[in-house]
Amino acid sequence: MGRGRVQLKRIENKINMQVTFSKRRSGLLKKAHEISVLCDAEVALIVFSTKGKLFEYSTDSCMEKILERYERYSYAERRLIANDSQSNGNWTLEYAKLKARIEVLQKNHRHFMGEDLESLSLKELQNIEQQLDSALKHVRTRKNQLMHESISDLQKKDKALQDQNNMLAKKIREKEKAQAQNPQMEQHHQQHSHAIEPSPLLLPQPFLSLNMPCPYPTHATGHEESAANHDRSGTLLPPWMLGHHLGN
Repeated sequence: MGRGRVQLKRIENKINMQVTFSKRRSGLLKKAHEISVLCDAEVALIVFSTKGKLFEYSTDSCMEKILERYERYSYAERRLIANDSQSNGNWTLEYAKLKARIEVLQKNHRHFMGEDLESLSLKELQNIEQQLDSALKHVRTRKNQLMHESISDLQKKDKALQDQNNMLAKKIREKEKAQAQNPQMEQHHQQHSHAIEPSPLLLPQPFLSLNMPCPYPTHATGHEESAANHDRSGTLLPPWMLGHHLGN
């Protein structure tokens, strides 16, 4: 007798549910791979367990490209059949697109962080590894560029400091040379000034004032004569002149 048709219903036993989920999931992934190889089809399979764990499969093109292609097709298809009264449905579709995009980005982020790698195949792991290597090369290239720019700036600053140092050293040498020549110039100037300094003039001695008698005789009293004689005796005239004058 052939096997009867089994009625599909939810498995209540959690252990049996987990075993059945694992077997059917492996078979589903296998079938998806077979149809992609046999029929050269792009296949994307997404499965969430009851605990919220993600299981997925995609062909050579990554899951993101297949989802974007589906979203574009679905969005274009709905726009063709939609009318003005169904604008709210477009917003719902846009929300679904953004939500799916966010989930893909979150999944890729977990994969790049090394998380949830159990469900990935060897080819998917190699693809992630290539993406990380490419990103690492870009990071290293940018780092080397910044290092070269920093070194170039430091070299420019070093050259500017050297030029400034050379300029200051030149000014110091010029100042020292000027200070060394200054005493010699002062000494030469002093010698030159001593050579042309005029000798002091011999000023003539002041002439002694002569109290000459009046040539015209006057009649004087005795008192006046005695006073005159006293004045004459007190003059600075030589004695021979004074005696001659008195005899007269």
